[in-house]
Amino acid sequence: MMESSLSGSNADLLERTGWKNQMEFFFSCVGYAVGLGNIWRFPYLAFQYGGGAFLIPYTISLALCGLPLFFMELAFGQFASVGPITIWRVCPLFQGIGIAMVLITFMVCLYYNVIILYGMYYCVVSLVSLDTVLPWSTCDNSWNTKYCVTEKMNIVNKSEQQAVNSTLDHMDFQCVNRILSRDNVTMTSLTYNYTQTMLKSCDMSVLPSEEYFTRHILRLNEADDIGHLGGISLKLLVFLALAWLILFFILRKGVETSGKVAYFMALFPYFVLVALLIRSVTLPGYLDGIKYYIIPEWEKIANVDVWREAATQIFYSLGLAFGTLITLASYNPFKHNCYRDAILVAVINCSTSVFAGFVIFSMLGYMAHVTNQDVQSVTTSGPGLVFVVYPEGISRMPFSVIWSILFFVMLISLGMDSQFAMFETVISAVVDEFPRALRKRRVFFSFICHVVGFLLGIPLTTYGGIWVLTLMNTYSGSYSLMFTCLCELVALNYVYGNAKFCTDIEMMIGFRPNLYWRACWMVITPVTILIVLALSCILYTPVGYGDYQFEPWAQWLGFTMVSLPVAAIVFVALFQCIRHKGIKDAMKPNLMWGPAQKEYRIGSYGHLNEGLVMESPTFEFAVEKETKIIGAIVSKL
Repeated sequence: MMESSLSGSNADLLERTGWKNQMEFFFSCVGYAVGLGNIWRFPYLAFQYGGGAFLIPYTISLALCGLPLFFMELAFGQFASVGPITIWRVCPLFQGIGIAMVLITFMVCLYYNVIILYGMYYCVVSLVSLDTVLPWSTCDNSWNTKYCVTEKMNIVNKSEQQAVNSTLDHMDFQCVNRILSRDNVTMTSLTYNYTQTMLKSCDMSVLPSEEYFTRHILRLNEADDIGHLGGISLKLLVFLALAWLILFFILRKGVETSGKVAYFMALFPYFVLVALLIRSVTLPGYLDGIKYYIIPEWEKIANVDVWREAATQIFYSLGLAFGTLITLASYNPFKHNCYRDAILVAVINCSTSVFAGFVIFSMLGYMAHVTNQDVQSVTTSGPGLVFVVYPEGISRMPFSVIWSILFFVMLISLGMDSQFAMFETVISAVVDEFPRALRKRRVFFSFICHVVGFLLGIPLTTYGGIWVLTLMNTYSGSYSLMFTCLCELVALNYVYGNAKFCTDIEMMIGFRPNLYWRACWMVITPVTILIVLALSCILYTPVGYGDYQFEPWAQWLGFTMVSLPVAAIVFVALFQCIRHKGIKDAMKPNLMWGPAQKEYRIGSYGHLNEGLVMESPTFEFAVEKETKIIGAIVSKL
């Protein structure tokens, strides 16, 4: 047992900054939750899994999984007013959860800034193109190939010979010869229907926006595979440095500075989305796109994969188990109504996803119209949607440069707002663990963290960096994130106790969570996560980019990303059992657990206001502990 003075503890905790007002917190939460996934993933999932019918499993997943977890994390962070590692004073056995959260968040931050730099590059190029045309709208650039076309082949209403001739111009002849040999057909005997079949298999035509992204920005054609990424793209490296520099200046003083930019970052994307929708619905073909998006296919609801994808999208879209919600809420006043904010932010996030679908698919309908394709052919998700398909559509609009600038500034805003919150989580988690050493040196420590993030992001600026990004995007925040969330539910509701947790919440907001919340936290949500996790493992498919499937060693590298946070939870639990000489004591809350503000340390937390507190040994080194341990070691030398 170790005696520690609480006076120093109080001083350190009270030095912790907070939000200037409630709106800074609210808009920071909205900005964090509403990110790139709302634009590039949800609309595609809705289209692929039943259109309007997808909203049924999506809404149910929100009610049974997303909303309960969102409220739980906000309440948890607000009550203790510390970061995601230190907060596990509540149950030292599970302090590895906090470390896992920080590991996951840091890995995501590394590639998230690369996505932001892509948007920054497009935005700068759009500004430079104010007096000309967008460079991805034509096929006469140095990076274009002979397969570049401004519109796909349309052989409808052509004579049979015209259809055959125009189609063969854009085919891979090795592929053509392979099919002709297989079917014992000669070039002179080609028919209209057979040409259509070959077009689907051997079409090599590429839209200029795709060649601009892959051959000019990424230079992917100069990389061999994920094991041979090629050289570093200097232009991407410069923009990566710029992205990290902007992030540093916003986060150098924590929420004091990030809270001020939250208003613009959270609101600006909505103005752009509304403007894009208004413009898109005046374009030909927009209605075809919207029909693809909303017309329900009720039979798909019976597909278990639809429910898995809906639950997974809710999970990632709300940013659960990253530790970020805990961090954002930790800067709230103790009596803040986090219950109201949890419901509002979750509903706004999901509504934004649905609304963004109309914006995206109205543009896809227009693009399908002008490129002679059906909507299904131009529909994709991820980077391909926002850096290839949508820019292609914008380039064909009147005043395309202006719309391009607005679109990419919106993407930067969506990405940066989420990045602010996530990287603040990493910094705050460490600073809260070592307050004496780091709180007064926060700016310097923040600078070091940003430099490390930049250096670790350099491999993603190589010619094959998009492959590394895809690998990290798939594995860094997938299975381990759900496992971490499951452990969080168990720790708070079964080890610490659901009744105690509800009492803590009542101290803050004035009422106990009702049966719905308690049932979700204890049974429904954990079971849902277990089912989703099991289905994700059963339905697992190897990761790739386009037609390129990554080598087995790369897949195992991905599983290493998954295993690191899981290992942190397991090994810290073992360490705590040894340190506490048994699992029973390791499960008990540290005596430092409770509200940070002195006036709210009442009832079972009254001991925190006494002059001296006897602390149980823990893995955390919060407040003065690091100083006392070093002093004890020195005295024994």
